[in-house]
Amino acid sequence: MKITILILFCIVLALGTMAQQFKPVEDYVRISARAGDPLYTTYTAAMARSKLYGDKGYKMDYYSDCLPVSYSSDHAGTMFCIWKVDEVVIPKIGEYLVKPVVRFSFPDMAVIEYEPFRGIRVKETFFVYSSSVALVDMEVKNTDKIVHEVAAYPILEIGNDSMELVKYEGVSDGYLTHRNETPYRLISSLKTEYGYPLKLSDFFTANFKSTSHGGYHGDMNDFYNVIKTDFYTNKRGDSLNMRSTGLVNVIALHLKKRLKPGESVNFRYLRGCQDQKEDPERLVKVVDSVKNFMLRTYYEDNLILFSKVPRIAFKNQQEKLAYLSAFNLARGCMYPPTGQTKYNFYAFSRNPLWGWGHGHQVLHESLSMMAYAYMDPKSAEGSQRVYMEQQREDGLIAYRHGPRGLQDYPHKNMSTTSAPFFSWINLEVYKVSCDKEFLADAYASGARYVEWLIKNRDSNQDGTFEWGPYGIIENVRDWYNAVFQVSAERYLDVDKEDISDELECLDLTLMVIREERSLAKMASILGKKEDAARWLGLAEKTTSLVNERMWDETTGFYYSINKKDRSFQFMTRDLKRQEIIGFLSLWAEAAPKERAARLIQTLTDTTRFWRKYGVPTLSAQDPWFSPYVDYCCKWNGPVWMLWDYMVYDGLRKYGYNDLAHQLAGKMVNCVTVQLSKNHNYWESYSPDNESLNCPPNYIWDSIIAKLLIDENQK
Repeated sequence: MKITILILFCIVLALGTMAQQFKPVEDYVRISARAGDPLYTTYTAAMARSKLYGDKGYKMDYYSDCLPVSYSSDHAGTMFCIWKVDEVVIPKIGEYLVKPVVRFSFPDMAVIEYEPFRGIRVKETFFVYSSSVALVDMEVKNTDKIVHEVAAYPILEIGNDSMELVKYEGVSDGYLTHRNETPYRLISSLKTEYGYPLKLSDFFTANFKSTSHGGYHGDMNDFYNVIKTDFYTNKRGDSLNMRSTGLVNVIALHLKKRLKPGESVNFRYLRGCQDQKEDPERLVKVVDSVKNFMLRTYYEDNLILFSKVPRIAFKNQQEKLAYLSAFNLARGCMYPPTGQTKYNFYAFSRNPLWGWGHGHQVLHESLSMMAYAYMDPKSAEGSQRVYMEQQREDGLIAYRHGPRGLQDYPHKNMSTTSAPFFSWINLEVYKVSCDKEFLADAYASGARYVEWLIKNRDSNQDGTFEWGPYGIIENVRDWYNAVFQVSAERYLDVDKEDISDELECLDLTLMVIREERSLAKMASILGKKEDAARWLGLAEKTTSLVNERMWDETTGFYYSINKKDRSFQFMTRDLKRQEIIGFLSLWAEAAPKERAARLIQTLTDTTRFWRKYGVPTLSAQDPWFSPYVDYCCKWNGPVWMLWDYMVYDGLRKYGYNDLAHQLAGKMVNCVTVQLSKNHNYWESYSPDNESLNCPPNYIWDSIIAKLLIDENQK
């Protein structure tokens, strides 16, 4: 007996010690986010419990008055709970006594508090356990002085589609259903040959014995009519329809408990999902295994994850929410090793999911690793090692790398690469990880890659560079590019509509310079003095050529030039179109100070680039300029956070710290306005407007975390 007491004492003491260790982190990540606060609310499973195909992430809606607190998975339906207290149904947030407040938000978990009815306090934890299983845990307490009859109706609603009830699993007390899931996406549909399941099984259950269950047609409003049947009808009852077969839109469970003053109850409902080809009994067992497990362990895992994040001083809660959300975005896009890579990798987005952005990395998206490294440096290194692992023997880093291997999209017998940010990213990751082995491997790989660029992207060997023949994807500046795209309309003819292989391109040339400068710094750290001098010499030589060929004294700006005669004219086209690319000469440290000063005059001109929400991709004075973000991938005016960060970085390099600070303020304002409105990050943003139509939750917006860290390291 004494031994047992001693063991229990030691456990309590250990838990108390752990709690004290976690408290500083817990206090730092604690928030009070209400409906209009800039919080990112998309959640995905932890990397270790994720899989590439059949993966389900969820968007939490705690802010829409017309809905209950809900969790929606792209093309896979929505989970939510409707409350009934003493026969009063409370179906929507707008009717709650106290509306939801988010207290903690992690990549895979959210903790919120609210009161749907007087005296009924709910602490709700949403947790994406794996790519297959998600749960909602509700701790319900009666804080009133009277007894309350509390009923909860957990619901899975498919929406316009339907699901087939296979059976009600009596032992496990849950619905097993079948449904179809379309691969179609507005932006880029999924390729079914890769293994995305189209026929799914769901298991919907609770950890509390259901009083009844039911399947129904219609939506949430129709279900409200079911549980609020006319008081005077003889059909009134306290049971759902107990349906176990047929096609339905909604399945519901009925959980209830009589709570005395001060009494609490725990309701937990769960949804599991898998390919119909898999054993349904396995799905039931997996879901059953997490019905009653402790969430505290996973909560503490998240505290450990955030313990590495720099604790910067925020000016306001908006900055804090954008900062924490940026890390959630980056971590939430990560997958474990699978397929043809032995390293972790990311998707552009996990929820919503679209084909082009799923399963493979591209170097410009990998700029997000410069922020993510502060949360998990080893994982950031792993993502970069995907490129090293799959780098071709001749040095090529292709357009895309990941679980399906190198994808180089050959055109005119020439492989396609991407914007070369490789060594810049690796150097920044090293500054956080301080891992010399990683730096050495990254240096060797980066040197081979730049040698490949020198050999393959300078066809006339004159020292400045042109993009490859599949330029429309290689230069990563896809649509409505005023310099590279021949016509204002997009005809999708890569040979006629993109001329970036026929120009000496300012952007690629500046990127090569920055890569060479990064390699020089890496070589110096590694003690390779001769290498460092060589790379620095190459960077300075190319810098001289940029200033000799690509600077226009009349307009005070840098431009791409005709490869044949080095003029600012291509056939009948004037190449002197002012793009954000001109300011990358600051980022590459290629502009003499006097020319930098002239660039700053153009940058800060409010009629051109110094707009409300950042620096647009194209001058507002250009005839192609448009502030409207009405689709993906546009380069005729939208603000892209990655490229604005490069401008910010360049301003700091040249000592324009006040302007850099102002630009940082514009960028943070840009993302917080959207996070407050719709709780998403976006592929790109309007420089002037607040309405957007483009892909949401792009990983590269996590660069905002890096921006805020830089702002606090002056």
